Amino acid sequence: MSFASLKKQSSLGSLTAKLVKEVEKTNNAGGGADERLWKPELDKTGNGYAVVRFLPAPDGEEIPWAKLYSHAFQGPGGWYIENSLTTTGGKDPVSDYNRTLWNSGNEADKDTVRKQKRKLSYYSNIYVVKDPTNPQNEGGVFLFKYGKKIFDKIMEAMQPEFEDEEAINPFDFWQGANFKLKIKKVAGFWNYDSSEFDKVSPLLDDDDALEALWKKEYSLTAVTAPDQFKTYDELEKRLKYVLGQGRPATRRVDEDLEDESEGRGSYATAERTVTQAVSSKDEDEDDALSYFQKLAES
Repeated sequence: MSFASLKKQSSLGSLTAKLVKEVEKTNNAGGGADERLWKPELDKTGNGYAVVRFLPAPDGEEIPWAKLYSHAFQGPGGWYIENSLTTTGGKDPVSDYNRTLWNSGNEADKDTVRKQKRKLSYYSNIYVVKDPTNPQNEGGVFLFKYGKKIFDKIMEAMQPEFEDEEAINPFDFWQGANFKLKIKKVAGFWNYDSSEFDKVSPLLDDDDALEALWKKEYSLTAVTAPDQFKTYDELEKRLKYVLGQGRPATRRVDEDLEDESEGRGSYATAERTVTQAVSSKDEDEDDALSYFQKLAES
């Protein structure tokens, strides 16, 4: 836009209207929801159903999923909601702190560690085949965040347990299969046990259309790029603040959550609203077991 155009917009007031519209859009999206991310919703009966297709790795990338560890817990000084440096094999202040607590032999310390354990999430590109709750999403390409339970179902499809079951690549355009996502609430948690892959079939019969979808995919390496993580020192400072070891907290919890949305990267931002997080008790417990074993071995 030229300087003359900028001046013209000023005289017409169009720029102000545009800015107001952007603010309204952000507010309506619940504080900056990432439009790239698709999330299933429950219906009036408390169940959820959708059909999605996992897509191949984006152009220039090899793996069709990204793996991310994060922490989300509350302390005297507010909320700690950050991506973990252990995602990329680095040291993380929460893991170091948890290791000390876990190895203390004190059960109260171990209970604290359980509340502060890291959470494992996966990201993949998907094509939404059917979304009864939000049909406008159908035919779109999105990023899908999911946990260990769904990832295990993907691995079971790729490496079936029994000889009479044929291995499939769920991420293949032509020899893959649609995934029927079925959600039930069990003990207050979202449960995906009934979810399953359909029979093998091409996603679309038109290769040109498939190529167009492929080109719409989002980068997965960006999920764990350096700009998605704060430094060890920055995280340690935040941890001490949350644990009440820094200056006294004067902000309300909701203010603290809002401020924390300034964390690095959109994928960190997507984790901010704790009360809206999709949880699976089984997934958390599975990840916790391996996490605690590592703490004990350190």
